[in-house]
Amino acid sequence: MPLFDYSMLLRGAYHDMLVAGLLLSLQLAAATLVFALPLALLVALLRLAPVAALRWIGFGFVESIRNIPLLAHMLFWYFGAPELLPDAVKAWLYAGNIEAVSAVIALTLYTAAFMAEDIRSGIRAIPPVQFEAGRALGFGFLATMRRVILPQALRITVPPLISQTLNLWKNTSIATVIGAAELMYQAGKVESASFRSFEAFGFATAAYLTVSLVITGLAAWYQQRYPVRPA
Repeated sequence: MPLFDYSMLLRGAYHDMLVAGLLLSLQLAAATLVFALPLALLVALLRLAPVAALRWIGFGFVESIRNIPLLAHMLFWYFGAPELLPDAVKAWLYAGNIEAVSAVIALTLYTAAFMAEDIRSGIRAIPPVQFEAGRALGFGFLATMRRVILPQALRITVPPLISQTLNLWKNTSIATVIGAAELMYQAGKVESASFRSFEAFGFATAAYLTVSLVITGLAAWYQQRYPVRPA
């Protein structure tokens, strides 16, 4: 038996399983990003809202999500939350791909909580006089944010958001605990079926590293192309 069997990674059933896992991991990351970004923006605005009750809602969301491990979120949304639903709805969910859905919900909430703080920091980096100028022009809070503050703040926030995207990509591996057939799950199945641990987990390691380096390269390119200058 060869020391490293390249053939199982290049073709055949094991190759198909690993590639399917990689594709699902990428889909989990992409779907989470689509939902997490607008949620993070909403939470950041809540945390800066002029109404105290809204600020407390934003604060409660961030602190309650960030201070619970992602593993606990995964297990709750897969095992716990469906138990609160009617039996018919629960049966419908379990008949579908509830593992992927639960993973996206957990990842979205968890990622949005961290991204919200990055966006809030970007907004607070804008000089307060610009907000005051917007209000002096007759804009309300939301209009001032949309027309004056956010276009500048989001540019500042892009590098940390890309960093959070890198964390998101690595966090997709935790979905394996609820049976989502992502990359780590498929690597484990291949290892169990073939007893070729090095090949199975070597593929997973190389895939995570490659995508992570692409995201890191994107962040470096953005910082070089659009350097943040003092306001």
